Amino acid sequence: MTTKFPSSVNPALFNWDGPLGLPGYDQFEVKDFAPGFDYALKAHLDEIDAIANNGAPATFENTIEALELAGDALSKVARIFYNLSGAHTNDAIQALERDLAPKMAEHSSKISMNKALFERTDAVYQQRDSLNLDAEALRVLEQHWKGFVRSGAKLNNKDQKELAGINAELAGYYTGFGQNILADEAEYLRLIEEESDLAGLPDSLIDSMAQAAEEKGHKDKHAVTLSRSIIEPFLTFCQNRELREECFKAWVSRGEGKHDNMKLVADIVPLRAKKAKLLGYASFADYKLEDTMAKTPANVNNLLETVWEKAKAKAAREAEDLASLIAQEGKNHKVAPWDWRYYSEKLRTERFSFDETEVKAYFQLDRIIEAAFDTATKLFGISFKEQEGVPLWHPDVRVWEVLDKSGKHLAVFTGDYFARSSKRSGAWASALESQHKLGDGATPIIMNTMNFAKPPKGQPVLISIDEAKTLFHEFGHALHGMLSNVRFPSVAGTNTSRDWVELPSQLYEHWLTVPENLSKYAVHHKTGEAIPRDLMQKVLDADTFNSGFDNVEFTSSALVDMAFHALDENEAKDIDPKAFQQQILERIGMPEEITMRHATPHFAHVFSGDGYSAGYYSYMWSGVLDSDAFRAFEEAGNPFDEEMAAKLKQHIYSSGDSIDPEKAYIAFRGALPTPDALLEKRGLV
Repeated sequence: MTTKFPSSVNPALFNWDGPLGLPGYDQFEVKDFAPGFDYALKAHLDEIDAIANNGAPATFENTIEALELAGDALSKVARIFYNLSGAHTNDAIQALERDLAPKMAEHSSKISMNKALFERTDAVYQQRDSLNLDAEALRVLEQHWKGFVRSGAKLNNKDQKELAGINAELAGYYTGFGQNILADEAEYLRLIEEESDLAGLPDSLIDSMAQAAEEKGHKDKHAVTLSRSIIEPFLTFCQNRELREECFKAWVSRGEGKHDNMKLVADIVPLRAKKAKLLGYASFADYKLEDTMAKTPANVNNLLETVWEKAKAKAAREAEDLASLIAQEGKNHKVAPWDWRYYSEKLRTERFSFDETEVKAYFQLDRIIEAAFDTATKLFGISFKEQEGVPLWHPDVRVWEVLDKSGKHLAVFTGDYFARSSKRSGAWASALESQHKLGDGATPIIMNTMNFAKPPKGQPVLISIDEAKTLFHEFGHALHGMLSNVRFPSVAGTNTSRDWVELPSQLYEHWLTVPENLSKYAVHHKTGEAIPRDLMQKVLDADTFNSGFDNVEFTSSALVDMAFHALDENEAKDIDPKAFQQQILERIGMPEEITMRHATPHFAHVFSGDGYSAGYYSYMWSGVLDSDAFRAFEEAGNPFDEEMAAKLKQHIYSSGDSIDPEKAYIAFRGALPTPDALLEKRGLV
């Protein structure tokens, strides 16, 4: 049936008739989004009212299945828009994003607090044992019911109104927090005036700094930006200590100056604590963790503190080694945070007889993309066919059709790999369309977005081994979406608990360094020769080098996240986020030579949305799982073992949230793991 849209609405936002079923990005403009959202929000509420006010008795089909299919128009316009807001934003998009934040929160509250809708859902839920539902349908029913309760469906009218107001306020703060970080990153540009300050920098980094300067109108200059793909290697190789200090301080102070995020955190933390109390929880952490594998803040802190003590002890030994190296150079300064990367790279070069530049020459972006694809082909039988000339949100974006073993269309995959000032920092996977089989069904459209430094035209795109791991990581998320094989949209792909969703991504990283992939895809950009075995062995031997630093950076961030969200309403009131962060760091004994990976004012995982709040630990929790899971292939004696790959696909990559994560892992591996494999992997034993 053809939908008739109001004259103010651009149908291209909803009727995706581009190649491979993609939106026609050349058919709409930013000005089309506001009327598009207005239409889609109303259409969704009309669908909800029809379900809630259905005169027939509530059934699984007319209530739960109807809810699963409702809101398709809103999903379409929102996924296009929020992809643009993260990957290619501008002033108009940001203004609309600020306007939409409270509207979207209010919209969600209208649905989750719809009394008639909850009564129908509850009626079906109370009959669940007599409905003969299969395991997936039963889980979907339970998740819908719990979702309503956790969103305030059982509160009285007064408390529901208060909760809706809190959600709207928080949504506005989240948007502001993310936009402040983006503004700081986009505005910072440190031109390098002295040629001597380029000494020691790899050629590929110098090329990227030239490209960054030219994009900002400084042709034939070089610039440091706060893109991780520039700032981190700059801090690793820059010989000018004062310049390192200046750039490091700019990097770690994002969100603290003109674009002040501390004020927003001072509002966010108490509102989250108040929300938790309204819903009957001791803290926001208790609320967030209830439906995860970890279950409780105590379980999370037990893991974090176990790693913290081991990481801190190792970091202290690493700091002594760096101090000795500084003394050997005839200098008398202490190891400062802006020194660590520089001297640890020197030490790694000395200890393992290679440097990052030497290794980077073998890691070309296109070849690593091919390696990620080929690994998926060997494990899961899928293949990738690149499509040229498809209009997308930026000329740099690439798109592939994904085919199953029989050559049938399975999914669409896009890769947006290069940093730009219109893109937020970091790397992430997201979906324009999620897989499901309900109604007409849908095939997935999955996106990977990254921030690699773009070299001048004609130069090879070389990435570090850490960046290559990031690519494999995000592609693991993408596979979780593309291989999804469930009936219901709400449990498809990555719609899982936060401490389970990182398993498919972190596990996939292991395949980057299997010898078969390295010999075929890690080839020198000039000679085409595979990376020498002795060089790669040095890299693998050095895998846990600097692991004290890495784990202190990460675990301190996770502990601070948990501490903020373990506060009850009274403790969170009138909080000074900067003082509180410092208090926690002092309590845990944070080494003065290292800073948090994500300090509070730029902790986007936690404060630019709800996703990783009281959840940053999840990377480590999933790390326990992924370390153990890859052992299954090692024990089989083949990283591409067919039997293990089939079990991996069935129980991990294809099941989404259709079954309980613990049951899924046990079905794959036979038992839940202990942290031992993680500690060994991270060099902390």
